[in-house]
Amino acid sequence: MLIPFVLAYLALTIAIGLVAARRVQSSKDYLVAGRALPLYMNIATVFATWFGAETVLSVSATFAKDGLSGIPGDPFGAATCLVLAALLFARLFYRMNLLTIGDFYKHRYGKGIEVLTSLSITISYLGWTSAQMTALGLVIHTLSGGELALDHAILTGGLVVMVYTIFGGMWSVAFTDLLQTVVILIGLTLVAGLVSDMAGGVNKVIEQAAHEGKFSMLPTDSAGWWALVSAFLAFAFGSIPQQDVFQRMTSAKNENDAVRGTVIGGLVYFGFAFVPIFIAYAALVAYPDLKQLFESDDPRAIQQILPNLVLHKMPVWAQVMFFGALLSAILSTASGALLAPTALFTENVLRPFAPKMGDKQFLLLLRVVLVTFTMSALVFALNSTSTMYEMVQNAYNVTLVGAFVPLTAGAFWRRANTQGALASVLLGIGTWLMFDMVGPEGGIPSNVLGLAASALGMLMGSLAPQIIANKGHSIESTIHHAAAAAHKHEHAHGHGHDHGHGHHGH
Repeated sequence: MLIPFVLAYLALTIAIGLVAARRVQSSKDYLVAGRALPLYMNIATVFATWFGAETVLSVSATFAKDGLSGIPGDPFGAATCLVLAALLFARLFYRMNLLTIGDFYKHRYGKGIEVLTSLSITISYLGWTSAQMTALGLVIHTLSGGELALDHAILTGGLVVMVYTIFGGMWSVAFTDLLQTVVILIGLTLVAGLVSDMAGGVNKVIEQAAHEGKFSMLPTDSAGWWALVSAFLAFAFGSIPQQDVFQRMTSAKNENDAVRGTVIGGLVYFGFAFVPIFIAYAALVAYPDLKQLFESDDPRAIQQILPNLVLHKMPVWAQVMFFGALLSAILSTASGALLAPTALFTENVLRPFAPKMGDKQFLLLLRVVLVTFTMSALVFALNSTSTMYEMVQNAYNVTLVGAFVPLTAGAFWRRANTQGALASVLLGIGTWLMFDMVGPEGGIPSNVLGLAASALGMLMGSLAPQIIANKGHSIESTIHHAAAAAHKHEHAHGHGHDHGHGHHGH
């Protein structure tokens, strides 16, 4: 009964993605949906992209095992990232009229830094995307009753996401995100009600969690504090310089919606992240024997708490709702995680080598890169044994130490320059990798040391005598050029023909 429902849902998702693809006329449509998303769609894309496999399976299981102290990164750090990105960067990005976040580094610091930061951001997506592929494979493997091997299931899931993202880009992502948000909200709420009854009511679940100390978030020793700071920073700051956050903010139809959509999406995400956490813990209250998954030698085993509970203890309608919501969470995140690095790598790493490329060739190249990136993520997923939460945290460490400081300094410090950015990227990534290999110094995590080195590099590099000439421009001149270009574009096409491409922010 369950398998036909799941197959029908996957087919519907692909169909919606392909219908949305008919809106794609240019690379701008493909990458930022022509900057025409209404507020409700903007909120849905922010929520659906962040509400992924690790939120439903990994974060919930980690809470059941370690309590709030085990999950400072997600949802706490992740929601902080979205609110900070919206309040500090949304208007700026929107006014600069950029296609990718790599374009920011290009305008502010020149081509060399553009390629360097874009490469580090693209590499960071490998972990994130493969976490979604692993999850999709896990679900398909579980639903087949183990008949389809996990590796084959991961490959199947990856190909489904690739098919509907490859044709429609951001338009496909936006329309499928909308469907998937509705399914996630309704599906998980109904399942939470059912599990709550099984466990003896909401109050009983909360009382037992409090009794077992699951709500104590603050560590008792310095090692615990450093672990908390490390995980929180990876998500809260490391995920700000990410293409998918940027893409959602700049796909809004005006700059007010860019801010509002991201803040509301972030807050809805934060609130709703506690629903799968509640479900997983209530499952342990109702069925204490599930705790044996914590003893497994494979750290990924705890991610099977929810799928096991739903398949073996729940009626078919609840199975349909849960797996529908879970597939929605994974598909929406995975499609965003494929499109973002594709956009960044094509626009900011490859395009500088072929500056005269036309828009049609650029669209074709985007699709070729998307297929290549999907294959790379699948290879990574098939060879990793980390939990999804760990994969995602490791992904954000790359951007935390390599891209966050140049972005923030570039936006808010006039003296930030190319030499400072170069020192920041090299020192940040170098320090992080070195301490990651030899072990942290005095208990301080390697990503915290990398972030500090990155900030020091920016400060010293920008203020020292300039050996490397500054190749960048000020924020003001970039905004001025963007406004002038938009004005010229409107006059050239006439106001009536330019709906969906207007630059309301200027």
